[in-house]
Amino acid sequence: MTSTNVPGAGETAPTFEEIRVILERVAQRQEEIAREMKETDRRMKETDRQMKETDRRMKETDRQTKETDRRLKKAEDLFTTQWGRLVESLVEGDLVPLLRQRDIDVTETAQRLNAVRNGSHCELDIVARNGAEIVVVEVKTTLRPRDVKRFLDKLRRLADWFPWSEGRPVYGALAYLRTDASVATHAERQGLFVIRATGNSASVLNAPDFEPRVF
Repeated sequence: MTSTNVPGAGETAPTFEEIRVILERVAQRQEEIAREMKETDRRMKETDRQMKETDRRMKETDRQTKETDRRLKKAEDLFTTQWGRLVESLVEGDLVPLLRQRDIDVTETAQRLNAVRNGSHCELDIVARNGAEIVVVEVKTTLRPRDVKRFLDKLRRLADWFPWSEGRPVYGALAYLRTDASVATHAERQGLFVIRATGNSASVLNAPDFEPRVF
């Protein structure tokens, strides 16, 4: 027996018009889905564009920030350099009488002596000397613990850069505008003169019976 697909009892086969309506609805839905997909694609592209624009702006902001930091650092270095030179001049002006009060009879001073030996550079802020003794002064606007260590290392190697200092008594002095009292005390315990620049003068803070270390 051959089976034939026919509507069951009580069922009515859809008419051509009903089928046409269903197909139109399916087509409309497909068009809607296509439009939604295009809109989603557009939004994704717009989001991607916005992200790229945001990334570009962030990079530009980062570039501007670095440029600002560079300019600020340059201005800070310039200020520090000029301020440091002012302090050096202030200290140098009082240095000879201050050292003579400590029985070091220096006769001349010089600023910013530079030397290069074996690719290594050394700069001395102030040097006071006579025919026998040398006093090397390091000037800091703010004296920190690491400055004491670095200066001691410089004094120990002084003859490597400045051969004329070899065989002569060398004393060290740290001059500053501001520091913590403990740092100044530490510097004195290391045998260094401690000189504070204040207003338009400078003064030695070491105890009257202080004995400077000879390097």
